[in-house]
Formats: sequence, structure tokens, C-alpha cells
Amino acid sequence: MGKVQIGNLRNIAFCGHSYSGKTTLLDHLLLVSGAATGHHSVDDGTSICDFDAEEKLHHHTIETKVVHCKFGETQLTLLDTPGYPDFVGHTIEALAAADCAAICVNAHSGIEVNTRRVVREAQEAGLACMIVLTRLDGDNIDMEKLMESLREMFGPGCALINVPRGLGPDIHGVDCVFEGEAHGDVVMDRSQLYQEIVERIVEADEAMMNRFFEGNYPTPEEMKALVPKAMAAGTLVPVFCTAAKNDIGLPELLEGLVWATPSPDHVRRVATDENGEEVDIIQSAEGPLIARVFKNRIDPFVQKLSFIRIYSGYLEKDMMVHIQGVKKDLKIPQILEVQAGQTHPIERAEAGQIVAVAKVEDLHIGTTLGRFSLPKIKFPTPMVGQAVAPKGHSDENKLFTALHKLVEEDPTLKIERDAQTSQLVMTGMSEMHLTFIRERLQHRDRLEIETSDPKIPLRETILQTAEGSYRHKKQSGGRGQFGEVHMRLYPLPKGTDIQAFLSKERFPHLKNHHYDPDTNFLWVDTVVGGTIPGNFMPAVEKGVRERMVKGVIAGYPVNDICVEVHFGKHHPVDSSEAAFKTAGAMAFRNIFREAHPTLLEPIVKMVVTVPESNVGDIYSDLSTRGGRVHGSDSAGGGFFSIQCEAPLRAALHYGRVLSNITGGQGSFSMDFDRYEIMPANAQQEFKSKADLKDEEGALV
Repeated sequence: MGKVQIGNLRNIAFCGHSYSGKTTLLDHLLLVSGAATGHHSVDDGTSICDFDAEEKLHHHTIETKVVHCKFGETQLTLLDTPGYPDFVGHTIEALAAADCAAICVNAHSGIEVNTRRVVREAQEAGLACMIVLTRLDGDNIDMEKLMESLREMFGPGCALINVPRGLGPDIHGVDCVFEGEAHGDVVMDRSQLYQEIVERIVEADEAMMNRFFEGNYPTPEEMKALVPKAMAAGTLVPVFCTAAKNDIGLPELLEGLVWATPSPDHVRRVATDENGEEVDIIQSAEGPLIARVFKNRIDPFVQKLSFIRIYSGYLEKDMMVHIQGVKKDLKIPQILEVQAGQTHPIERAEAGQIVAVAKVEDLHIGTTLGRFSLPKIKFPTPMVGQAVAPKGHSDENKLFTALHKLVEEDPTLKIERDAQTSQLVMTGMSEMHLTFIRERLQHRDRLEIETSDPKIPLRETILQTAEGSYRHKKQSGGRGQFGEVHMRLYPLPKGTDIQAFLSKERFPHLKNHHYDPDTNFLWVDTVVGGTIPGNFMPAVEKGVRERMVKGVIAGYPVNDICVEVHFGKHHPVDSSEAAFKTAGAMAFRNIFREAHPTLLEPIVKMVVTVPESNVGDIYSDLSTRGGRVHGSDSAGGGFFSIQCEAPLRAALHYGRVLSNITGGQGSFSMDFDRYEIMPANAQQEFKSKADLKDEEGALV
């Protein structure tokens, strides 16, 4: 790549719904710019970007790809993202590295369910958006209706930068709205479009607006210079027109990416210094190192490949770097420039650039390099689980290693071992997501696996306060075992003010406490007089925590609870950590059963997009699944988007149901929202399947 001034860098994430043509667009941009040669197609498995075996098999992108090309003096780094909401974690990681989002919209299909999702993610990442209309060589395209639907979603700032000359099979070029020769075969009124975009652009600059009202229109060069400012201000969402397979609109798009999108030094970024103060990042090679890992990939040749966006400072080969969360500085052995599946070593990378480093095990997605901290990348919570095991018992260790490699690559995949069944459980975004995981294990790691039905991540909690005690006493010759624990359990609803809860009235003898926000668990020690010696209290808590992981009534982890240990008894000889650990666990179990225990189930928010004729069917089906509809609105093209929520257990196989209802025309996305108490009849079904054992091996 060589040294490039930061003002000549562009980092753009291409996002959109599946089959909106993102990958084809990027493949052809590389060809048009001269960064690649030859024939490349998603359809026949020769795409530059979709180079993984699973992507070639399914003909769609599964994880973020990084490619680059040049236009004049400007270096463009383009990030290709998945279109299916099942892989939205990879889209989010790309947006964390980009300075602008290019939202690709299939001109025939219009706005689709994941279009809305990626726009929301881009806005949450603080990025300005542009729109790229793709596949304008397709059939049945209505530009007026398409622009109307875009304005419904993005607001009145949507304005065409260029307009097609012909549509469908007749398209043969595009005309810029505000410069160049005007042709008579454009499909919309060019003069009206010119007026619209001028109004959107000058709105972002007071001096230019005053000139405009005086009758002095900005020149084309002045308009280009103001576009990034108008995008940042939200007054303009520029729209570019393309038909990538015929290279129509691509030179114009390349040029537009240069003048319409912001350079890294024009995007505000913040970090937290070592004193906890928030500071603006000065994006310059002369500044302190501030960089972040946004993606990991396990490469068969260079092993672990960590993709890094540098915001300030620089990286050099063999440089020692401070890593957040690691005690000692680490050496960066090699810096790599990445072009899809190919890597090339370079000596140095500076602020604004996206590069990769190889074989640094302490680099995880979200890891910050340097002594400043960056805001955490927020990923959705995976909710669909499957128990997984190798077909060959000798492959258990190999499977465990392979799954953890996948976790390094995918921020929305979790692996854990079930405390009751000892099964290995993988949890992802959907059945499709987990299907891809199985395929990758097969293709990359040569592992054949077996899976069982999806495991729903239920939780256990209590609805009322209860107290009690348990004495653990055993004598079988020699030193015995003795420990007695007295305990109170309190419900701790989400959102409870912990300091207010720890009032003097409730805990007059408060000695010690600590809080775990992940499980909403509060531990309170009010033991006085040494009835439980202080050296045994950690064992009591350990017993409680282990029982919380195992569950009490159905084998699911316990959340939203306060445990107070207030009294106990010990023996000078027979008491031990093991005895108090058992006493703590059994006291918790027994008291939990008396505190009106209940199961909590995950509720997911859903957006279901279907033809208008199927809206009533969807409402009826959701009602039978315990779902609730919050509203609906037009998605354009005869489709409606329905905003609703439902228990996860009712949405696990919703893709199949939706396909049956709509004849394959529907689509949906879902995100975890909260936990709610599960209906009693459903609770009984899950409780009846539980096979719980206490700490001494007896069924409970």
C-alpha cells in the first residue's frame, strides 16, 4: 500500500439485505479500478470476496471481507458484510472499523428486513450513510416508488447523485444530476433532481445557503466538497445508481466514494485515557497508539489473523505494544495488508488504515492496542443453542479446540458445557447460523458432529423471600465433616438499585457484600460473632454459586437473586471448606424451593416482513405462539413489516413456518430483548425433563 496521507484514505462498509448485490458490486469495483483482473462471479464460485468453502457452497457472504483499491490518489478500503441477519455480528464488527456505511438496496426488491437492521446498526455506530441502488438491470423497477420508500425510511434527505439512462435490460449508463452532459433518455426529471440535491446540500452550510437564497447556486465542485458535511449533518443521504454485472455506474461510484465519503480524520472518535477521562482522538500518525481488533479469522496458512483499525499513531513490524487486559507488552511480529483471502507483508501502518497481524493469541475481537480504551463493540445476544458431540469419541478434544477457534472468529457464538448433562452446547443467532458452524467444522477441521434439539437458555429465579438452614454432618471414622449455614434468599428484580437495597433497615449487621451484574446476583455476609469463621465464607459462597449454575428446579442457571448468610455453626476439628461448601449449596437448594421458584424465558423482538395478503395470517399465527404485535408499516412493493415479540421457544423454527405461510416470500429478524416469567403449563414441561443431583449424588 505504501504511505498514504490520512486525507486520502476511505474506509467504507457495504451493508444490506441478502442478495442485494454487495459482493458482486465489490468484485466489479476491484476489476474496474484495476485492483483485480480476470472473471469473478458469486454465481460460479469465483468471487474475490466470497472465497470460503461455505460461501462458495451457498453463494452468499458469511463473514466480513476486507479488500482495497485506488482511485487517483485515494486508497479505498472496502468491507463486504453478510446480508443475512443470522450473521449480523460480522456486519457490526465491520461498522466498528468503517468511517461510512454504504447501504446496498436491490432496486427490484426495495427495502427489506435486513436493510432496516443494518441502517439501525450503522446509526448506532455513529456513521453517516449513503445508498447504492443495485441491479438496476433487473425487471419491474419503478424509480419513483423506490425513491419514495427510501425517503420513508431515511427521511427527506435522500437524493439521487446520478440517474439511470434506461432501466432493466435497456439501462446503458448513468447521468450525474449536477454536472456533465444531460441526455434525453434519463428515467427521471434531471432538473427536479438537481433542485432537490442542491437544497439538501446547502442546508448543511449557512454561508452557502445564504448564497442560494440570493440566487447563486453552488458549482459542481463546491457541491462535492459539501457532500460529506451534509451527510454528517444528516441533511443528505446520497443515492448512487449501479448495475454491477454490466459495470454501469461503477466508475461514477468509485469517484463518488472519494468525494462523498469522509476521510478518517473527519469522523469524530472518542477514547478513555488512563485517568478515566473521555478525550477526542486526534487521528494522526503522530498521536499515541490507539487501535482496536474488530475481526479475527483462523487462516489455514497464517493461523490466527487479527484485523486492526488504527485510529491514532502507528504500528511497525516487531514493535512492542501495550494490549488492554494483558500485563506485559506484546511484540507485533508481522503486519499484513489484506486483499480478501490474500495477505501481503508491510513494514508500517498508520492512523486511518486497516491491516492485520498474525499469530498473536492475546488479540480478541474488541481488544484495544495502546494505553487508551475505546467504547465496547456491542453485539447481540445469541439465543439458539444445540448440544454438540463428535461422531467419533476420540475427536472430543479436537472438537473442543475447533469450536473455540470459531468463537475467536464469531462474536455471536458461545460455547459452554452444560452443568447437568456435561454436554457441550453451542449457542448462536439462529438455526442457519448453527448450520454454518457445523459446515465449517466439517470443511475446515474435518470433523463430523452430531447435534440434538436446540437448547433454550431459560433461567431460574424466586418470587418471594424465604429463609432456612442446612447442617452438613458426617462421621465415618477418623475426622468427620461438619458445617451449618443459615441463609435468607430475596428476589432481586432487574433494575434494582443495589445501594438502596443494601439498606441499614434490611441488613443491620452488614459485614461484607459484592454484586455480579452478569447474573444480577448479590452476595451479603451479615454473620456476627464468628459463628462461621471468615476463612470458610468463600467456601459457602462457592457452594451457592455452583448450585446457581446447576439450577434447582429444572437445571437452568439462577439469576436475579440476593443471598444473605447471617448465622451458622462450626466444629473446631470437623469443619472444613468442603463441609461448608456442601452446607452452603444444600441450604441454598432447600430455601430456593420454598421461595416460590419460577422459570424465566427469553423474549425476542421480531420484525416480520411479508406480502400484504399474508399480514392477517401472521397475526393469527403469532397469537397462537404467545406473541404480541406492536404495530406494522408499509415496507414498499406490496410488503408490510410487522413489529412484534414472542417467546424464543415459539420462534426457534419460525423460518420454516414463515416460508410455509408466505410461499417463501417472507423474511424476519429477531433479537433478544428480556426475560419474562414462563407460563405455568410450559414450566411444567421443562421441569419434568430435569434430572438434578445434589452435592452428595442423590436425585433431588
